Amino acid sequence: MTTPEQSTAPRSLWQDLTHPAVVVGALGYFVDIYDLTLCMAVKSVSYDSFGIKGELVWYADPMNWQMMGMLLGGIFFGVLGDRLGRLATLFGSILLYSLANIANGFVPTMELYSACRFIAGIGLAGELGGCIALVSEVLSKERRGYGTALVAAVGVMGAVVAGFVAELVSWR
Repeated sequence: MTTPEQSTAPRSLWQDLTHPAVVVGALGYFVDIYDLTLCMAVKSVSYDSFGIKGELVWYADPMNWQMMGMLLGGIFFGVLGDRLGRLATLFGSILLYSLANIANGFVPTMELYSACRFIAGIGLAGELGGCIALVSEVLSKERRGYGTALVAAVGVMGAVVAGFVAELVSWR
């Protein structure tokens, strides 16, 4: 049996930084930044596969559609997270984002590619916003900065990995 003093022992920094919300959030953000960077790195190659040469007008560029999806997704999943809970909406946004990214590899036209990027953007913003909010809620106010900084640092590593992957494999 534990005494009240034992059950309220403070958590160590390591315990807080390895909390499931921090680990899952960091890995999710890694995938988000990896995807954004990889899409930019293979942009011209992917456009070539659709027979598009030169620059696209702004409204035809899939990355612009993804950014618009991120704007709307941040608002949508932020409100949904407040109403339904962070964890449920976090999983929903990850599912949406994952399915859209899988579909990206199979689309035959630039219009469908743009639509998939838009949907992926909605899910991406939901994942990032939900993750940061969840990490901030589960950690003490003294440790929130550490937790969110770890999420951001692991996320930025996604850009580094994407640079290497873009050189090694096909965009699909």
